[in-house]
Order: sequence, then structure tokens, then C-alpha cells
Amino acid sequence: MSRVAGRFRRVEPRRTARSLVLGLLSDLPRKNCWTIAEHAGDATPHGMQHLLGRAKWDADAVRDDIRTYVVDHLGDEEAVLVVNETGDLKKGTATVGVQRQYTGTAGRIENAQVAVYLVYSAKAGHAAIDRELYVPRSWAEDRQRCASAGIPEQIGFATKPALAARMITRALDSGVLARWAAGDEVYGGNPALRTVLEQRNVGYVLAVACDHQIATKAGKLRADALARKAPKRAWQMLPAGTAAKSHRFYDWAIAHIADDRPGHHQLLVRRNRRTGELASYRCYSPTAVPLSTHVRVAGRRWTVEETFQSGKGLAGLDEHQVRRWTSWYRSVTLAMLAHAFLAVATADERTHRPAPDGLIPLTCNEVAHLFISLIVRPAHATAHRLGWSDWRRRHQARSQASHYQRQAAQA
Repeated sequence: MSRVAGRFRRVEPRRTARSLVLGLLSDLPRKNCWTIAEHAGDATPHGMQHLLGRAKWDADAVRDDIRTYVVDHLGDEEAVLVVNETGDLKKGTATVGVQRQYTGTAGRIENAQVAVYLVYSAKAGHAAIDRELYVPRSWAEDRQRCASAGIPEQIGFATKPALAARMITRALDSGVLARWAAGDEVYGGNPALRTVLEQRNVGYVLAVACDHQIATKAGKLRADALARKAPKRAWQMLPAGTAAKSHRFYDWAIAHIADDRPGHHQLLVRRNRRTGELASYRCYSPTAVPLSTHVRVAGRRWTVEETFQSGKGLAGLDEHQVRRWTSWYRSVTLAMLAHAFLAVATADERTHRPAPDGLIPLTCNEVAHLFISLIVRPAHATAHRLGWSDWRRRHQARSQASHYQRQAAQA
């Protein structure tokens, strides 16, 4: 917390932020302003709500502090910047950025809020270092709706790859050392994002769709058609990383792409050894690298999913109950801070205090469990708990009365 203390103009919001981060690191079944305020010993949630909505502090500056904190502790020269989006299912239409759209969280089109995250993935660990809320075109074209949700006037529509390029550029401009970038098909199929990475001499391994067009000396071919032309000797069995209980082995092949631009442009293909299913990746590197390096970067892409899983499960990344632009950025930034602490603490334990024989290395889940048990578990008096019970029921009574009045007026 000392790293971000200077971003708060007054001591009161700084202390509230600390209490909120501790609440995010707790084992509360739900993590929102109400539950965290009760956990912190506050009489009402007003302080937490004021912190996220109206208090004077700079969430982008805190984001920069998080990025520095993560890179200082996890940094290595072979780090990978991984981009991906995740969605939070929502009800209604007033929450900023919400509309019916596809989200991988549900695996279908749902009423959801979608955001793009940038994850710094290194050998020692991984954590999110930037975030951008995706504002759909239907929102961006309705300026009155944007104003109601607090979206600044200068914010217009931007695609997810454009948001990813913005965050990667911001990270590189701040001095983050990363040789590689990775992402799924949404980002691999975008020429503008690939151009940004090439101009910054950042190699990439970006997934592309099976019908992605690849330039060859024989003309343009679909990625899957080119993969099927690979001879048997072109395939090598290599691990794409470590799963929960074993290494993930696949067959891999690589083909050169006809491209006049500087650097090495290639198509990497992964084949499932059991089902034969193919996956393709568009690759670029300023200098020639072996196949194993491309495979390692491709496997590192999955760390963004692990970041989402632990960020949501351990730090309440998806449990914010806020509707406006500023509140969303502040809420997810503090959740990123909480998760970054767990990632750094885990990496520090693994580096300086290796697990003895017979024990697996400490994980984020185990570090969170120990931290909750030893540090943040509160002990409040019965009167405090009963007072919060009164608060909840009084608020619910007001909501119920308002709902009944609205129903009567409509009738």
C-alpha cells in the first residue's frame, strides 16, 4: 500500500482503500462495498462507495504503480505481454458498457460488460498490469447515455485489438521490457495490432482463425489448408506448458510466410495428438528463433486465463457492483492491486524459500489462504454484526417500498 499511498489526496480515502484491498483478499463469499465495509468494521458502506465514486484519487496512477510493482518483482527479459478480454454478466441496461454481446465467460451471447486486460507473464509469475473497458458502438454513438454513465466526452468507439494496442504501447513507453506478445484470434486477425508490435520490435505469437489467409509463393491459402500440406517430418512433439497434473504435449509445425517487411514472419500450427484438431498462430520475430521459442510463447498465452481465474476467485475482480465509468476503473484497479500482491508474494516465496521435498511449490490459492488465516481474518463484536443486519433489512425495506410504489403508479 505504501507504493500507492501518494495517489490519494487525503488520509481518509487512503485508509479506506487499504480496508477495501484487505476485504478483496479476504474469504468473503461476495466482495462488494456492503460486505467489505462490514468486514472492515464500518457502520455503513458509504465510505467504500465514496472511495469508488467521488473521492479524489487517480486510478490510472495506481495502475502505473501496479505495473512497476509487478515488473520489479517478476520481470525477466523473456516476458510475454498477453492480451485478452473477459466479460461480467450483468442485469439491466444502465451499467456502463453493458449490452447483449458474446462473452467467453458464458460461452454465448449474454447481457454483459466486457473489458480487455493486459497481463505481464514471466517465468516467475503473472499478473494484470492494465485494463480498458470495452465501450460498444451502440454506447459510443449515444452521447446522452455515455454522459449518464460518466464516460468522458473524448472516449469513442474502439475495437478490442485497438484497446490492446493502446495498453501495449503504454506499457512499452513506460519502460516495460518484454520481447513477446500473445493473444487469441480476436487479436491475431487484426493487421493494425500486428503492425504496432512489429514497429516496436516486439515478437508475437497470435492465434488466428482456420480461414485466416496466409501469403505463400503459391498464392494465398487458408491457414488450415496450409497446415494440412505440412509433410510428416515437419511435425515435432513439444510441451506447450505445464497443466495441473502433467505437461501439455502437442505436435507442432512451422511454415514461412511470404512477406517483404523486415523480420521473420511464420505460421505456427499446433495439432492435438489425440483428436488431430488444429490451431494456427501468426508469428513474427525481429531475429530468427527456434520452433521451441514460438511454442513457449504460444503456451504462455494461457496464463491470462489463469490470471482471470485467480483474479476473480481470490481478489473479487468480477464482483464489483458499480455502474459508472470512474467507479468501474477504480474498482478493478484495486482488485488488480490485490491480485498483484498475491502473485508477487507467491513468486517471492518460490524464489527465496523453495518447497522442501514432498511439497508442491506455494500457489496463489495457498498464499491467499495463509494470508486470510494469519492476517486479515476479522474479529468483530456481536453488536457490529447485528447492526449490519439492521442496515441490510432497513435498506431492503426502502427498496421494497419504492418498488411497490412504482408498480402502483404504473398500474
